Amino acid sequence: MKKMRNNITILLLTALVISLISCEKDTPQYLPYEGYTYAELNTNGGNWVPVLQSSGDAIDIAVPMATDSQEYLSEIQELKEAMSTMTSDQRKAIKYWTNNPAIRWNEIALELIAKYNLIPGPNADGTYTLPNPSNPEGPPAFPFAHPPYACRALAYMSVAQFDGLISAWHYKYEYNRPAPFQLDETIDYAYEENNLPSYPSDGAVVARASRNILSAMFPLEVEYLQKMEEEHLESLLLSGGNVMTDITAGLEIGDAVSETALTRASNDGMKNAQTPKAVSDSIKQAAYDRFGWAWDNLEIPVRPVGLTPLFSKVTMWSIDDVESVRPIPPPQLDSQEFLDDVELLKDHAKNMTDEKRRIANFWQDGLGTYTPPGHWNRIANEFMVEYKLNPLQTTRTLAYMNMAIMDAGISCWDAKYYYHYPRPIQLIEGFETIAGTPNFPSYTSGHSVFSAAASEVLAYVFPNEAATVRAWAEEAAISRVYGGIHWSFDATVGTDQGREVAQYTIDRAKADGADE
Repeated sequence: MKKMRNNITILLLTALVISLISCEKDTPQYLPYEGYTYAELNTNGGNWVPVLQSSGDAIDIAVPMATDSQEYLSEIQELKEAMSTMTSDQRKAIKYWTNNPAIRWNEIALELIAKYNLIPGPNADGTYTLPNPSNPEGPPAFPFAHPPYACRALAYMSVAQFDGLISAWHYKYEYNRPAPFQLDETIDYAYEENNLPSYPSDGAVVARASRNILSAMFPLEVEYLQKMEEEHLESLLLSGGNVMTDITAGLEIGDAVSETALTRASNDGMKNAQTPKAVSDSIKQAAYDRFGWAWDNLEIPVRPVGLTPLFSKVTMWSIDDVESVRPIPPPQLDSQEFLDDVELLKDHAKNMTDEKRRIANFWQDGLGTYTPPGHWNRIANEFMVEYKLNPLQTTRTLAYMNMAIMDAGISCWDAKYYYHYPRPIQLIEGFETIAGTPNFPSYTSGHSVFSAAASEVLAYVFPNEAATVRAWAEEAAISRVYGGIHWSFDATVGTDQGREVAQYTIDRAKADGADE
């Protein structure tokens, strides 16, 4: 059985390496896909239940002009003239954005997360200055896009995209305005044809919602994000898929949904997640009084406060009380379970194999990468292209997966700072890891919780891939044990924790009308 499991692990890892990019610091890279025919159109998508909006018709847009009106015919003529003078760069942009651009904006988010996933260094006197949203240029620059920050940014962007496209689908099928290439056969559409009404432009919804959310999350990238939006909107026109009034209506929806999302974000408690030292010390003391242990940061120089001790207080998406999903306590430090785990980690360190090291490195997703939440977004992107999901289905998948990942992260951080459990390097004399030790307590493993939550949502959306994604989640969990960063119970309990949290999101997804 052990040999069989090892062989399965090798096969899964090999497949993943082939299908996914490496998680080195020069990532992410863009998926090499082009526009495709959607597997289905979801004509009832405008009736699905949004996450933050009340309904698909909650946002008002203007009734589109008739396709035989002079105004519309003028738009068609302007479009044809613009297409006749396209440059090679514009053609490349059209090919890049594709007819499912939500994936591209997700990749842009991953790019920014990797860029800003850098620990602020110490000052000359050994003290630390935290990134400040009121002074984003710093030093240090804002934000530090660590895993909690990353999962939150991805969740808000994906939710805004999804809510916006529910509205777009509602009006598409209320007005049923054909795309320009469907009305004028002299217009060459750049992508595979889909019989999807063009008003409002779903691409414009995604572009504006994404730009607005990411601009708030990464304020130093406003100009870059504006440039990407402009390029995207131009591509929507030059592809032959939209006229300007399609795009204008889409932008209105994108502005409305992102405003709602950002209002929630401003009040979700994240601004208080990184605590002053006095608060951090009180959390540590409470854990010591409760259990007789506490995690110590062994860095030199020591950062006086762990990473986001109050991320556990951030508002969850699908769970009312974070304590309701708090896992069981970790083992006592004098228990046989703990002592057995000490020996297990020593054995892994002593008998480190190439396979274990490869697994540890592959899933590390440390500084300068798009973090574990980003890793699972990359996996999701590949599945969505493989299964030819339309933009509405794509954003639904990303919204629920990233909501589950964020809720899982909040639950994980609740456990981390409630139990405040020491890491192996603190309790095993002379122990060395093969990866950097994070600046927060051990129990439970963030990689395990994030991965389990993501894999469960993907298993729900892609049932044929359920066994595969769950195996990957377990591999991500054990990778932290191989790396010496976590106890084995951090990984196993964390995996169960992530699965439990994800079920709340999945139950919510099952009730939104998409499965009917």
